[in-house]
Amino acid sequence: MDKDLALINEKVDQITLQMAFLTEQAEIQQRRAREFDELKADLIPIGNQLIHLTINELEEIGTDFELEDLLFLLKRVLRNTHLIMSMMDRFESLMGIADEVEILGKQVFSSTVEALDKLEQTGVFTEAGDIFNTLTRENTLSDLNRMLKAFHAEENEGTSTPSLVSLAKDANQPETRRAFARLVKMLHALGEDTRENNSQAV
Repeated sequence: MDKDLALINEKVDQITLQMAFLTEQAEIQQRRAREFDELKADLIPIGNQLIHLTINELEEIGTDFELEDLLFLLKRVLRNTHLIMSMMDRFESLMGIADEVEILGKQVFSSTVEALDKLEQTGVFTEAGDIFNTLTRENTLSDLNRMLKAFHAEENEGTSTPSLVSLAKDANQPETRRAFARLVKMLHALGEDTRENNSQAV
């Protein structure tokens, strides 16, 4: 008797679990149905609006649009699928090349900046600025211009070799003495720079 009662209770429990499972599934189905109805209610006005806009656009096109043209376009697209895929592959290759060029450009720019920084640390720009300032002041450019003109004028004249007397006479001129003094100062400055460089090297 006890065994039969236990068996009945076990079957009742199984039936209860099955009923609970079925009830849960029914609730899930009802919830999905409600969600679908809500989605349908939201999409129907949007679909009607799209259809209305499509009809208006087709009315504006009028007789310029024909179904045969659309079919012809679709046929051409399908017929040239390989060509379209090839063009897409080339475009992807070009995009890859563009990325590589961008990376290379960044590397070149970084190397250039490093090289300029090294030149600045060694004082190249400072020395170049000093040279430029020297050339643009104290009539340095005009002096160089006069020297070049005098040199080329001597070549163009084609005169005979000057004598020692004429050279000594020209050397006694004030302009020649001033130019010689400036030349001596320049040689002295070069000698000072050479001595400083040698001392720094040691």
